[in-house]
Amino acid sequence: QMANPFLAPDLTPRATGDAPRRRLDGWELMGPLYKAFETGAGGSAASMELPPVPEFDRLSPRGLEVMPHQSRFLEAVRTGHRSFLLADEPGLGKTAESVLAASVADAYPLLVVVPNVVKMNWAREVQRWTPQRRATVISGGGADIDAFADVFIVNYEILDRHLSWLSSIGLKGVVVDEAHFIKNLTSQRSQNVLALASRVRQQTRDPLMLALTGTPLINDVEDFDAIWRFLGWTNGEKPGPELMEKLDATGLTPADKAFYPEAREAVISMGIVRRKKKDVAADLPDKLVADLPVELDDEFGRSIRQAERELGARLAAKYRRIIEARGDRGLAPGEIDDDIVRLVAHGELEEAKAAGSGSENVFTMVRRIGQAKAHLAADYAVQLQRSVGKVVFFAKHIDVMDAAEAHFKASGLKVVSVRGEQTSTARQAAIDAFNGDPGVSIAVCSLTAAGVGLNMQAASNVVLAELSWTAAEQTQAIDRVHRIGQGEPVTAWRIIAAHTIDTKIAELIDSKEGLAQRALDGQSIEPGSSDSVQLSALMHLLR
Repeated sequence: QMANPFLAPDLTPRATGDAPRRRLDGWELMGPLYKAFETGAGGSAASMELPPVPEFDRLSPRGLEVMPHQSRFLEAVRTGHRSFLLADEPGLGKTAESVLAASVADAYPLLVVVPNVVKMNWAREVQRWTPQRRATVISGGGADIDAFADVFIVNYEILDRHLSWLSSIGLKGVVVDEAHFIKNLTSQRSQNVLALASRVRQQTRDPLMLALTGTPLINDVEDFDAIWRFLGWTNGEKPGPELMEKLDATGLTPADKAFYPEAREAVISMGIVRRKKKDVAADLPDKLVADLPVELDDEFGRSIRQAERELGARLAAKYRRIIEARGDRGLAPGEIDDDIVRLVAHGELEEAKAAGSGSENVFTMVRRIGQAKAHLAADYAVQLQRSVGKVVFFAKHIDVMDAAEAHFKASGLKVVSVRGEQTSTARQAAIDAFNGDPGVSIAVCSLTAAGVGLNMQAASNVVLAELSWTAAEQTQAIDRVHRIGQGEPVTAWRIIAAHTIDTKIAELIDSKEGLAQRALDGQSIEPGSSDSVQLSALMHLLR
């Protein structure tokens, strides 16, 4: 750090001299460590002991609340623990925990390495949970990077382009999301992450190192290897100094049967945290809709945003013609006539319904957004399935369902499909296979055909690849798994295309959901517009 004039130098004396000889130095220990986990030695859950929930919540920003299981993890960070394999199931808030952990540890600058599909979500979570911190998303060659950001977010695929400068900015922490992505040590992806982690540990004393994954093991226990190396617990050939000290303290060797449960517990105490939904059910809402914004940064995405701009310009031109024809009628400069806005949007909506897919309109635009999101949504569903088991994947359009099914099959997953053209017999057979066959991983369902009357409670996770035009349709889809007999909290992951009309549609759907809560459940919620979602979306484009 002395070489970087923008960073305070770390003058803490480094340990000198050779490491002391230990009783286990002559033993091969990696195999026994893997065996300890392979056999489940000791029988207890693989989760370290965490501190109790603090009496006061000093971390939650206004309007948000840290859940008890999250507070316990953050207390461990507060007490000085700095390396974790956070293996909670999806839906328990690992992203928020990591963002707050960086705040507790003051681990800035922080690097977050993620799959491409969740880059935007990480930036949003940094803003939500630590609004005083700045996050920048690294894309492509990095032309739009905020060099003064506290949190740098990059996807695995482009990390190699940015290794050099990221290694030189004095990182105080690294988060690797979906850490099972680095399990193949021969891959460039794994080598890049491990090289960067090694560099950070050389530069910074006790950096915050977080490996996040609901599925640390996919094929065998040696999948731990890359993650343990990233965290600095081992170097691949032998345990690191801290783990070696814990193993040595057992007074046992791999020749002793009692060594294996003790060795497993030693590794767990290094920082493995694993909670399941059912373990913390009291902390969770019984049904949660979690938005996952994705960036459509390819040519298809750019064409969609251009089409939106053109549609907005067309609507604005119609508005101006009406205003000019009738006169301003007392409108102040810059004032907008909401009645004319509604009239123009209504006319456009009626034209779109009549034209169908023959011209560029709000319906064809939303369909194109669905097509652009299809691969990203399917990729996220694959990652989710590896963490939680069965997943229900909802889409509106057949081509989106087809693209998703092809991606799932290419990923080696067994899939069933529930569509409108099926006979009742075929549909029931698909549902029965999903609920009863452990080999069936994902059900791909039509929002309109599978949204009512079906029971798919073998899953507790839903992916909404496309948005509905009504809150009721979205609720009906989620309620295929959120029903009597469901033993776990249900999470619906709503994939939203950032910086497009998709974002506004999601907001409008939520406002319509509020109408039902206000009218039927007696909840005190701000009244919203009575316009349809389609009409409101067009009015948004015009404004």
